[in-house]
Amino acid sequence: MTLYELTKAVLRVVTRPAFAVTVEGEANVPSSGGLVVAANHRSYLDPPLLGTWFPRTIHYMAKRELFAIPVLGPLIAAVHAFPVEREKSDLGSVRRALRVIKEGGAVGIFPEGTRNIAGDAKAKGGAVLLAALARCPLVPVALVGTQHAIRRLRGSRVRVIIGEPIVFQGSENKPTKAELAQWTERVSKTIADLAKGP
Repeated sequence: MTLYELTKAVLRVVTRPAFAVTVEGEANVPSSGGLVVAANHRSYLDPPLLGTWFPRTIHYMAKRELFAIPVLGPLIAAVHAFPVEREKSDLGSVRRALRVIKEGGAVGIFPEGTRNIAGDAKAKGGAVLLAALARCPLVPVALVGTQHAIRRLRGSRVRVIIGEPIVFQGSENKPTKAELAQWTERVSKTIADLAKGP
């Protein structure tokens, strides 16, 4: 058993009763092959909860500053997170992400780029660009209730809602700015609609 699998097993035991976690749409996740996982981000709990309850191992693109924090940095690196420079084009991180996808792995990205506490931050195009370049599906995920979970242990309820994979078909090998903007808006709307429910 890998450290990732052990951590996932322990967190499932801890978080299900603590946050009344429910998961919907697991059947939407391809069982194999490279993919991008894109989720909303309103709490520090989002990365561990998504990693715990998503059916496949996620390799997170995480902001570089986290890896300088004692204990946390080595820990997240040990469970497949890798650094990305958010304020500029980080080609090294993009290449690493593409390599993970090519090898059949899942790369996790929070399109807002940081915690979106108010829920109104505009998504960036990184997740969509990565999926388009890798020609792989993007799986949208809505994390509902995580922003209240730490403050309200009693009565809190967290939902992990997994949507259907999206495949982006562009007019060129490299998508245009207009296509990226359109697709990013589509992903944002899909995640918002998942969070609202039927």
